[in-house]
Amino acid sequence: MSKASAKTSKSASNAAIVQAALEKLRAAGLRPTKQRIALGALLFDGRDRHVTAEALHDEVRGAGADVSLATVYNTLHQFTEAGLLREVVVNAGASHFDTNVGAHHHLYYADSGELHDVDATDVRIEGLPAVPRGAEIERVDVIVRLRRR
Repeated sequence: MSKASAKTSKSASNAAIVQAALEKLRAAGLRPTKQRIALGALLFDGRDRHVTAEALHDEVRGAGADVSLATVYNTLHQFTEAGLLREVVVNAGASHFDTNVGAHHHLYYADSGELHDVDATDVRIEGLPAVPRGAEIERVDVIVRLRRR
């Protein structure tokens, strides 16, 4: 493939990713601002991934978008509230944002900060406590913390 063909193919692919992010934002009832589209194009490209706000900020800046870290944090929380992301709190003050919003759990490598999905069917949970009156279980999150030897 020639360089020109590869560049055209990459541009078409990027346009499709941006369009998919735009549609996802609209379906969630979020106004598609320039910053949301830039972040959505990185997050909703079809891959399941876990990102921190800082890593996503570096990524979006590397892609040429002028987005502040505060905007990244705000947008990640807006995407989470809209059901587009799931926040995984691994330690106090250390959140990862997960593009896989389906039922699953996580393996967390404390030494590297890596987070990996575990299919919900691979974890059996028994003996949950009684739920207080007026409350219901929203979901149960299991994080298995690992350390490499």
